[in-house]
Amino acid sequence: MLFVGINPGIRSAETGHHFAGYSNRFWKLLHESGMVTEPIGSQDDARLAEWGYGITNLVPRATPGIDTLTPDEYVAGLRVLRGKIRRWKPEVVALVGVTLHRAIFGKAGATPFRVGCQAEGFEGAQLFVLPNPSGRNANYSYAEMLAAFRALAAFLSIATQAGTPATTRTRRRPSERRR
Repeated sequence: MLFVGINPGIRSAETGHHFAGYSNRFWKLLHESGMVTEPIGSQDDARLAEWGYGITNLVPRATPGIDTLTPDEYVAGLRVLRGKIRRWKPEVVALVGVTLHRAIFGKAGATPFRVGCQAEGFEGAQLFVLPNPSGRNANYSYAEMLAAFRALAAFLSIATQAGTPATTRTRRRPSERRR
């Protein structure tokens, strides 16, 4: 599975690690949802491969918020992201943030939206949308965020047990994955 964020924040750029903001709850949510077996933090982002996860951003430029990202950056980032997904073929793509889904799929901000598994796929992968775990996100409580991460964990578990077409590909151990 591949986690996709919009772009790195300033702290992430300073530390060189994903979701490194002081108020970001991504890593805590991963552990509390059962998606990782031990508490890890942003400094452990390279370890996500141990659980079969990857992580990237749509736009590589760090900003304090998304307000200064340009339409051209979204277009260029989407082209690169599509290439990554086609190359690495993750079974599931988890967009971290409703705003990211709206940017990629051109959905209006006022359109009601439900986080979770989406009907549309993304470059051959199943699509799942999570709330943005940033401390700035006032649209979702921590309990709602945790419920969404737990739903993703359950979805991954069910898909693996069912042996759905997307999950029947040969899995490589992290040490065997191409870098």
